[in-house]
Amino acid sequence: MDAINGLSFMDDASLVRKAQGGDRSALGELCDRHYRLVFQCAWRRSGNRSDAEDVAQETFIKLGQGLRTLRDATSFRGWLLRVAINAVQDLHRRRKTERIGVAAFINEGDVVWFDDQDETSERDGALWRAVSKLPSQQRDAVMLVYADGASHREAAEALGCAEATVSYHVHAARKRLKELLKEDAR
Repeated sequence: MDAINGLSFMDDASLVRKAQGGDRSALGELCDRHYRLVFQCAWRRSGNRSDAEDVAQETFIKLGQGLRTLRDATSFRGWLLRVAINAVQDLHRRRKTERIGVAAFINEGDVVWFDDQDETSERDGALWRAVSKLPSQQRDAVMLVYADGASHREAAEALGCAEATVSYHVHAARKRLKELLKEDAR
């Protein structure tokens, strides 16, 4: 039906404007089009398929509730990634609160990016372990650009900073990753 209405042929900005005007089929098309991106973003940050599904669902609920607040329809992808990242951070905060007082408290900075069975190679595993050791701003920039395929502009929108700041964090992360991978190889 969407193909008949031409929605599948529209760009995101046009769909956003239609959805902001109350077109539910345009909103549905945006959800269908970006579900995989949001799920993968959440999975990489949570390390758990079930949590990623919950975060994706929460993100799309927030999309339906907050899309009208998006002023620039061309910024949709970056805005959506920011909503997803915030939902993962909210999940981590909830989990941290739940763990308070538990003897096996795990520091929130020790994020597991992938389950062992999901690692495709030892090199990839070493890389993701190194990425998890980066400072949060560098880690978020690297994950958005390389894992989620966001442009530096989209990553800047998602992180709420300047595009040059994202470029700096990516550059600093590359430098730090080289050091971490050399240490890991020893």
